Amino acid sequence: MWLPLGGGSGGAQEFRPTEYQIKAAFLFNFAKFVQWPPQAFAGGTSPLVIGILGENPFHEDLARTIQGKTVDEHPVVIKEFLSPAQATNCHVLFISSSEKRRLPEIIQILKGASVLTVGEMDRFTETGGMINFILEGTKIRFQINKDAAARAGLKISSKLMNLAWRPAG
Repeated sequence: MWLPLGGGSGGAQEFRPTEYQIKAAFLFNFAKFVQWPPQAFAGGTSPLVIGILGENPFHEDLARTIQGKTVDEHPVVIKEFLSPAQATNCHVLFISSSEKRRLPEIIQILKGASVLTVGEMDRFTETGGMINFILEGTKIRFQINKDAAARAGLKISSKLMNLAWRPAG
């Protein structure tokens, strides 16, 4: 799946979403295509938490994207975390590239938690992250580590798997 970052043939008034507006939309949509184990939620309508660990590159874009939205009757909320231990109770965790040095430690701390980890750094999925954003020219793509998700008790829809980027070869 890809979305262009710019360009197009429209007039001067054409809306061109920023990189992080597009990534915010992806984060919300990832949540719609992942199934968490029942114990990941306190109750049937408790919030689905999208967390951010490290510097927040979204600013207000993610809040605007999820405002008033639900996923399977769970209202979607955003929380920023200072440490990976605080993030073990969220559902989707965006790990900022500011945390690259600590990535192996973060993945280890989250081991066993039903947290969908999303990043945007080299070797993210190889290190144990689940979904990694990749810029390919002006296109935003993503790759998925299905095994890491399965180890966390998460089921990723085949529809989302089919949209994931796969290296040529």
